[in-house]
Amino acid sequence: MLPDFVKQTLRALRYRNYRLFFSGQSLSLIGTWMQQVALGWLVYRLTDSAFLLGLVGFSSQIPTFIFASVAGVLADRYNKHKILIITQALAMIQAFILAFLTLSDAIQIWHILTLSLLSGLINAFDMPTRQSFVIEMVEDRNDLPNAIALNSSMFNAARLIGPTVAGILITVIGKRFCFLVNALSYLTVIVALLMMKIEPMIAAQKKEKVLEGMKEGIKYAYNFKPIRTLLLLIAMVSLVGMPHTVLMPVFARDILHGDAHTLGFLFGAVGTGALIGAIYLASRKSVLGLGRWIAIAASIFSLGLLFFSFSRNIYLSVGLMLFTGFGMMMQMASTNTLLQTLVDDDKRGRVMSLYVMAFMGTAPFGSFMAGTLASTIGAPLTVMSSGIICLTGAFIFYRNLPSLRKHIRPIYIQKGILPEVSTGLQSTTHLKMPPN
Repeated sequence: MLPDFVKQTLRALRYRNYRLFFSGQSLSLIGTWMQQVALGWLVYRLTDSAFLLGLVGFSSQIPTFIFASVAGVLADRYNKHKILIITQALAMIQAFILAFLTLSDAIQIWHILTLSLLSGLINAFDMPTRQSFVIEMVEDRNDLPNAIALNSSMFNAARLIGPTVAGILITVIGKRFCFLVNALSYLTVIVALLMMKIEPMIAAQKKEKVLEGMKEGIKYAYNFKPIRTLLLLIAMVSLVGMPHTVLMPVFARDILHGDAHTLGFLFGAVGTGALIGAIYLASRKSVLGLGRWIAIAASIFSLGLLFFSFSRNIYLSVGLMLFTGFGMMMQMASTNTLLQTLVDDDKRGRVMSLYVMAFMGTAPFGSFMAGTLASTIGAPLTVMSSGIICLTGAFIFYRNLPSLRKHIRPIYIQKGILPEVSTGLQSTTHLKMPPN
């Protein structure tokens, strides 16, 4: 018999479709993170340029900013299951091309930039669909927050395992095999998707034009203050704070005087901290209190970046990346959970596409700015500036929490997350509603 804590944390895995998705995606994501580490090391070895590191990050993420809103409309309109099979198959083809070029020693920087653009285009349609598909795999909606948190734990367990394995492979047999492993890993998630038995949710209005659907989704998100504020904070942190990852090869080699192992340890520390945060979120029984956690998490992330920029010691840097990963995960997954709790079902794909645009779509501009700024003032000062700006954003969000709770509370009462209080019937202890 499993302990109650473990059952509570893993409760979404009792659904067959979600188990298939979780297992297939877990193996695929390990390959993805292996490739990300190997690619950053390859680009920096080929070019010795922090600017080109940022440009590669920009090219892999800019399609998300441009096309994610279109993908959100399609996710609300068409079969999400079939869309995911197509996007994963295309991603596998892209990965095999990159592996072939690397294994044949024909790889050049323009190849990497072109394939990064293609990968970004595929992700632009994959990510909003995948985010909004979770609810179709979980039969009881009360388990939706747990499924989202388990997704995050899966992502970050892969972030922990992938870079560590990549660091070892790069040192022992060379970086090229990381690309081949990633290409093969896509087979697991494609097989898992094909094995699912899904009854898709069909949107009521399929004849609506794509542009009109996009406008409706944007208007809906903008006019509801909690959704607008959550999206603005995640966009600001992603624009200014998340691009520190593209500078990790610079810190590993030039600041900490290390090698591929050092880079793997830094990414692994981020993954460990993020995994701890995701497991904590999965163990929670309610979404209550997540608003406050978002403010705390953004602050932890910001302070981690700030102190990391001053560190010249590998052990201290790894420890700070642990806190940075924890803060990043707690903010990202808590925001995702709150949005999916608040949003109407017929607009879920479009709102999650805006979340993906805020989280991933702003990152290319941040990567480009970080690479450019690091080439001018250095990587440490660039990351220090990021930490200060993100900390300011966290403080502003915290100041707005009381106002956001007033908007969210009626929705929580309507959905049964908070009890509807009838004067004179409930005790005064029930009148003290937990903070959002």
